[in-house]
Amino acid sequence: MSSSSRLFLPDAFLEQMRELLPDGADFDRFIAISQQPLRRSIRVNTLKISVPDFLNLVAPYQWELTPIPWCDEGFWISRADADNLPLGSTAEHLAGLYYIQEASSMLPVAALFSASPAPERVMDMAAAPGSKTTQIAARMQNRGAILANEYSASRVKVLHANLSRCGVSNTALSHFDGRVFGPALPETFDAILLDAPCSGEGVIRKDPDALRNWSAESTDAIAATQRELIDSAFHALRPGGTLIYSTCTLNLRENQQVIAWLVDRYAGAVVIEPLNTLFTGAERVVTQEGFLHVFPQIFDSEGFFVACLRKRQSVPPLPRPTYKVGQLPFSPVRTKERQTIIAAAEKVGLKWDEATHSLWQRDKEIWLFPLALEPLLGKIRFSRIGLKLAETFAKGYRWQHEAIIAFADPQAANAFELTSAEAEEWYRGRDIYPERELPADEIIVTCQRQSLGIAKKVGSRIKNSYPRELVRDGKLFSS
Repeated sequence: MSSSSRLFLPDAFLEQMRELLPDGADFDRFIAISQQPLRRSIRVNTLKISVPDFLNLVAPYQWELTPIPWCDEGFWISRADADNLPLGSTAEHLAGLYYIQEASSMLPVAALFSASPAPERVMDMAAAPGSKTTQIAARMQNRGAILANEYSASRVKVLHANLSRCGVSNTALSHFDGRVFGPALPETFDAILLDAPCSGEGVIRKDPDALRNWSAESTDAIAATQRELIDSAFHALRPGGTLIYSTCTLNLRENQQVIAWLVDRYAGAVVIEPLNTLFTGAERVVTQEGFLHVFPQIFDSEGFFVACLRKRQSVPPLPRPTYKVGQLPFSPVRTKERQTIIAAAEKVGLKWDEATHSLWQRDKEIWLFPLALEPLLGKIRFSRIGLKLAETFAKGYRWQHEAIIAFADPQAANAFELTSAEAEEWYRGRDIYPERELPADEIIVTCQRQSLGIAKKVGSRIKNSYPRELVRDGKLFSS
């Protein structure tokens, strides 16, 4: 049945919600808010820009930005220009200065860093499309390492694109069922985020048909998978480490009861860290156990559930996997070659921290791996580790776009600042014909003092090297 002509709410779901919200007025508020459009929200990417500098930069837009209480970098956004330009087509979004992210989904990472302020090695167990992985990377300032896993092969490409746009360099990607990590990588991570696949009861404001296939039986089946995933995550967590379990659903079976199952299974090893002081207002959504159970009417957001657990001690290991990882097709770059690569990179305005990243090579490719992930090499097969720095060829190095976004100095001697109109041409994949002198034969192309890519000077024009798969058409930021 439906409470409106647009929103599909099954009768059994409504009965469940009446039990969860026994106060009739509160239930009515839930139904009313569920029929309202979801507020847009963004998170400033502090790998690229500080929050004050971002607010100054976007001031001419006259956006109405309301701070999100649980995320210092997060804002609800109201725009007078909303009909004219999608949020994903602004200059600032294309340059990775902000991520379009629902406010409630910023909660799990806030909880993770509240309980584990400086983790060295983190796993995001269900990472695509990348909102939480990029949020974790920003909190880590690209130090340490993140294993970003995604079960869906089609979503790994989207995950990588978002990491690249945001300048994330401390991540390895994997494509596995999350149940493999407990057996394959026992006691490996300081912190794990399991944003578990769920029935999606909290996202009906964004997707009115989210509950078309909903049933009590389907949520029971999903909860069984969630128990297996949280069991795997708990084994992959080192003693003393932090596990964040979150969902965008509302029922007890997929939330409180999954945690209760884990606590019962490993009695004495699981400690619940209460989240009642995570932010001002948390007391409005905290449960008796100390979890956050966010109903959409409380903060005018999506529905969400977050639990924070600490592993007090080791638990009996799971059977080790029998598969073979295969030989790693990379080898460390030798010292002499490393110095040559570093010098050539610095010449074009590229620099990275050798205390956090190391150079590896595969055939003619040069890669930068996060040092904190090197102990995992040979234990699991990665889809991608770190980022591709360059390809070698007869005349030197062909620097890669993702390395420029992550490591180029936008104030280097060879940086060239584009006008807004020129930057739009860049994103459309067209060559640029500036009527002013170019600083070098190989140029770091910038706009708003942010690196957009690297290009060759050919005569008086800039030859566009923006990756073909990223080229945009349609309305862009200066249209």
